[in-house]
Amino acid sequence: MDQQARDLDTLARTLWGEARGEGRQGMIAVAWVILNRARKPCWWSRNKGDGIEDDTIEAVCRDPWQFSCWNVSDPNRAKLLAVDTADPAFRLALAVAEDALAGRLPPDPTSGACHYKVSSLPWPKDWGEPRDADFVHGHHAFYRGIA
Repeated sequence: MDQQARDLDTLARTLWGEARGEGRQGMIAVAWVILNRARKPCWWSRNKGDGIEDDTIEAVCRDPWQFSCWNVSDPNRAKLLAVDTADPAFRLALAVAEDALAGRLPPDPTSGACHYKVSSLPWPKDWGEPRDADFVHGHHAFYRGIA
């Protein structure tokens, strides 16, 4: 599988794993976070020696501790790896991923967010001082300007 195909597959699986209960708009918002990170390469896409090409969509999603659905300890990871197009939510995730990589998404509703969390979860200590979300969709709160 070439890098473009790995990026598409990884993006679709990440959208499914992170936002399958949030509908198309929720998947679009998460896709924008991933695209924003890819456009601003940083520590989140440069885990050396992991066998994933740095500064790719695949690296943004799969480098350790970036998106919990890829964490080895996540109980949903096996489902993420096994899901296929028989699942309607995965078909939607694949369509959103295709649109994202082709530049066909609507404008970024997150206004450039590179981070998000489930709203009900506590504020991550390594994100600095707690603050209000820049954008909220469903159960996700999105943030700009977190290093």
